[in-house]
Amino acid sequence: MAEAHSAVAFSFAVTHEGLDVNFDREVLHLVWQSGIRSWKKRIARFKNNVHCGVYPASLQSLWATVGALAAMHFSGKVAVPYDIVERLLQYLPGRTNAWQVVACSVTGLGVWLSCTYTLRYTLKMLFMYQGWMYENRGPGSKVSKATMLWLAAVKVLTMGRKPMLYSYQGSLPRLPLPTVKETMDRYLLSVRPLVDDTQFQRMERLAEEFQKGIGKKLQRYLVLKSWWSSNYVSDWWEEYVYLRGRSGLMVNSNFYGIDAIMLHQTKIQAARAAVIIHACLLYRRLIERQELEPILVQNLVPLCSWQYERVFNTTRLPGIETDRINHLSDSTHIAVFNKGRYYRVPIYWKGRILKPCEIEIQMQKILDDPSEPAKGEMHLAALTAGQRKDWALARHNFFGKGINRTSLDVIEKAAFVVCLDDIEYNFDPNDPDKLDQYGRTLLHGKGYDRWFDKSFTLCIGTNGRVGFNSEHSWADAAVMSHLWEFVLSEEVENMWYDEIGHTVGTPEFEPPAPTRLQWDMPAPALKEIEGAYIAAQDLLSDVDLRIYVHDHYGKGFMKKCRVSPDAFIQMALQLAYFRDAGKFSLTYEASMTRLFREGRTETVRPCTIESSAWVKSMIEGNASKEENIKLLLTACQRHQKGYQDAMCGKGIDRHLFCLYVVSKYLEVDSPFLKEVLSEPWRLSTSQTPHGQTSRLDLKKHPKCISAGGGFGPVADDGYGVSYIIAGEDLIFFHISSKKSSHETDSSRFAKQIERSLADIRDLFEKK
Repeated sequence: MAEAHSAVAFSFAVTHEGLDVNFDREVLHLVWQSGIRSWKKRIARFKNNVHCGVYPASLQSLWATVGALAAMHFSGKVAVPYDIVERLLQYLPGRTNAWQVVACSVTGLGVWLSCTYTLRYTLKMLFMYQGWMYENRGPGSKVSKATMLWLAAVKVLTMGRKPMLYSYQGSLPRLPLPTVKETMDRYLLSVRPLVDDTQFQRMERLAEEFQKGIGKKLQRYLVLKSWWSSNYVSDWWEEYVYLRGRSGLMVNSNFYGIDAIMLHQTKIQAARAAVIIHACLLYRRLIERQELEPILVQNLVPLCSWQYERVFNTTRLPGIETDRINHLSDSTHIAVFNKGRYYRVPIYWKGRILKPCEIEIQMQKILDDPSEPAKGEMHLAALTAGQRKDWALARHNFFGKGINRTSLDVIEKAAFVVCLDDIEYNFDPNDPDKLDQYGRTLLHGKGYDRWFDKSFTLCIGTNGRVGFNSEHSWADAAVMSHLWEFVLSEEVENMWYDEIGHTVGTPEFEPPAPTRLQWDMPAPALKEIEGAYIAAQDLLSDVDLRIYVHDHYGKGFMKKCRVSPDAFIQMALQLAYFRDAGKFSLTYEASMTRLFREGRTETVRPCTIESSAWVKSMIEGNASKEENIKLLLTACQRHQKGYQDAMCGKGIDRHLFCLYVVSKYLEVDSPFLKEVLSEPWRLSTSQTPHGQTSRLDLKKHPKCISAGGGFGPVADDGYGVSYIIAGEDLIFFHISSKKSSHETDSSRFAKQIERSLADIRDLFEKK
């Protein structure tokens, strides 16, 4: 209890002389400064919201409008249109100069608001145009007149003012709702290569019955929701796909990201942790001030920035039936885990973010701490890895009050969690197993050394290599990869380390010391924790993860083939899977819908009639290389069209998902929806984006690119494949499956991918 007593900043005692009150002036000063900082942030947030709310207009134009109207009115030489000022003066108490200024100000505000919202809605209408997505961008291709006019209009409306992070939010269109017929036609086309004629005729019959029957009623409710809400999918997707899931987050939901493994600037754990933490805090400040550049496709069309709000200060809290996302507007500390112990680490001092050299001192104090974990503390985070209902009950029963509640609050209300691991993270081109282990460490660790509920957990190896583990419900992987890209670029663009590997700079003061969190676990709590730990071990021991580094060729060769790199890789995966499994499978590829307000993802179905025709041609080996190339190009074009459709709100699966949710609310059964949504995704794929920030010059720092990241398998007998096209000659594939499955083997599938990519190269090189 010594730590608890020393933490008290205010105490009182009743004496014969009266009430004796003692204040710790330093702490009260900190409280005062914290309040001042909080109010400054509120005022700044309000100001930023006003600036974003009037974009593409500016507040300066308001003063100009009011000034112009006042000049027109008082000069008497130029009449104010429609005599608005004079008419307004009739309702004011007098005609003194002061009241005339009021009338001019009100009139100017009205005119300015009218113009501002006209501009905003004009921009919104322009962003509804999607023809530019389908224009050919290759050498010699021509742009249509409609797209040229659209480009000119958007540039005119957005020129002259730098947008803030949320400037475009009010101008983004809503996600369009397809008709039931459109979705049925697309669905039937997507399943044709997966079923025989008899099965296809059956699916056609079910789809027709649904379209002419209950589908009409379900669609009417969705039409109403699409009118009323800003996005007809996102809230239900977050609730039913993520928050209502009762299985553990570890492996099943959370994903991971890896360091820029070609670089290794320091091997000092505390120094690397300090720089990465500091870079994350700089990124948080950019979000808070809305100074982070919004991502623009083709440097013109904005992506929705809604998900950035919850990158920091966010935790997924468990519930009996459904979880909830708890997001705080601010947090002044991080939580750190090391050797089974948890610490609260302040990240501000006297109104500023701590410098890397100051954070390194804090991290080193934690590493040097000889104290042992409290009972149950070591495996505590295994609760966040296990079944959500079990964690919710344990949290209610054992962490609802007292010292456990206080310590849990520190973790859940932290800006993020940092794990100072006691093992190295290694990469050796001659030993692939080391990179595989690196990925496993980040995906699940030891089952108890990641706080899986947190928006993200930074993981730092003893040799200075880093990575992260991220919860998935609050945002999609592209948002975390943007943060990660910023962090790595911030590190390489600045000289943070000296020649020994420590952080540069001199601390201006002794940074606030980390504080050990205190726990008091009763026997039933210890039993729950150990049960969760055992379950976590069973789950992680079943993961088969292989990270394949393909360095024979990359994006450069694919572009020479006049093929979209993503389509190129997806076709290679189709060929690899058929060789591995001997059949085609329903394939999932994630595509974003952030061209629309609050958009998240849509599914692209890479297994198409065209892709299956090419795969069969390659397997049978009877066609000439020219015919195989023609089939491949046709399949890639079809895939690219499917990807574009998904981005433009013309996908299949999110519409079907929402129709199913409505049917469950209405308590009506649909054989068609039930069968469609029960189909397993045995090949689940995703591309990790990079190049989202303009601040990193990859030509100057070609090695400063993350090795990407991955996720666990979606189906028990399937593969999860994440890939990143890391350069002109480098691709990373993160392949996961389950050891308990007799149908899958991640190493075997990696070899099939390597073989497929080699076969495609041979098609073009020996043409």
